Amino acid sequence: MPLRDINDVERLKKINAALVSRVERSMDQQGNAFSLFQTAISLENRVRNRTEELHATLRRLEQSNIELSAAKENAELANLSKTRFLAAASHDVLQPLNAAHLSVSALAEVQTSEEGKKLVRQVERSLETMEDLLRTLLDISKLDAGVVQPEIGDVSLETLFSSLRSDFLPEAEKKGLTLKFRPVNAVVRSDRTLLRRILQNILSNALRYTRSGGVLVGTRHRGDTIRIDVADTGRGIAEDQREAVFEEFHRGASTLADGGLTGGLGLGLAIVRRMAAALGHPVTFSSRVGRGTIFHIDVPIGMAAAEPATAIADMDRPRGYGLFGTKVLLVENDADVLSAMTSLLGRWQCLVRAATSTDDALDLLGDTAWVPDIIIADQHLDGGDLGTATIAEVRDYLGRPVPALIVTADGSELVAKAARAAGIELMRKPLKPAQLRALLAHLLA
Repeated sequence: MPLRDINDVERLKKINAALVSRVERSMDQQGNAFSLFQTAISLENRVRNRTEELHATLRRLEQSNIELSAAKENAELANLSKTRFLAAASHDVLQPLNAAHLSVSALAEVQTSEEGKKLVRQVERSLETMEDLLRTLLDISKLDAGVVQPEIGDVSLETLFSSLRSDFLPEAEKKGLTLKFRPVNAVVRSDRTLLRRILQNILSNALRYTRSGGVLVGTRHRGDTIRIDVADTGRGIAEDQREAVFEEFHRGASTLADGGLTGGLGLGLAIVRRMAAALGHPVTFSSRVGRGTIFHIDVPIGMAAAEPATAIADMDRPRGYGLFGTKVLLVENDADVLSAMTSLLGRWQCLVRAATSTDDALDLLGDTAWVPDIIIADQHLDGGDLGTATIAEVRDYLGRPVPALIVTADGSELVAKAARAAGIELMRKPLKPAQLRALLAHLLA
């Protein structure tokens, strides 16, 4: 074969090989593209599936949130309903409890035997325990429901301490303990009622769990706060009980006069923590087992100047119980309470005229020879009458500001404000007869 033909054949082979290589590369690229296309389709399907699953999950979460929100709302409504029920129930229970307190006090006046006096004291202790438990449960319910709104203002610690000393000194002396309040000329920013309840509960616990020695209440300035210290020489609190003591129904054993032991209700420190949280007052304590405990309450310093506690101190130290011949206009619609109160006032040699409504009270004033020295009225009377309004009408009828006292089982701040605005003293049911007699003597002095 000629050389020229051989060269042509070789050239054609190279061209063919190049063409075949190009075709193969093209096919490989198409195969890769097809593979990528399939991969993209697969990924798109997976993304679509995951997106649908995510949407379904979000819909379920949204539904769950709706259900949780509804459940939360129902729980809050149930809690508020419980609080309203307890408030209503407490009023109904406090009425007969008040009658029982007054009747037992009247009964104590006529007891001559030691056995009779002992039984009366036992009944009084039982009634006081019932009252404390009921009031504490109601307070805890209100705090948990968030319906307690603190009224922050300037509170004189000297006035507060004077009042607490008057309340707790008889109990301390009965147990042979000392109770001291260091003088303090200071004002703090707090809710007067809630701060007093905090200190009441801590003091009650301190006296309950102290066998010998006593309790000391003092203060320390710490920057822009005042730390109130309540120190006792009691049994102390073990390290592993530091949190448990603030739990409901956690009880230690307290000392009795005869050396026996009894548990408290186990609610005092539980309500202390709730009230302190509502006020924003940190409560802490330090303790040594067998040596005693010191509770600390940190309260912001007030802006007003401290006032002397002479008014309350005078009331706490009544200038005599001479109620002989005192004319009392008693306005009360509960038959049992009316009977018990009339009997008690009669034992104190008071001259009582009783009414159940405003109209009845005004009718009793038709006898111009009989003008009351003092008015004692329940707040909620027959026919929707209010004791504060009744007192105002009686005062208007007589043309003079007769000393007056509202006694009520209604613990709302609304009643307290109405009484303060009208210059009327206020006592909560169940009444403590000794405190009632002291207040009457103070108002008549």
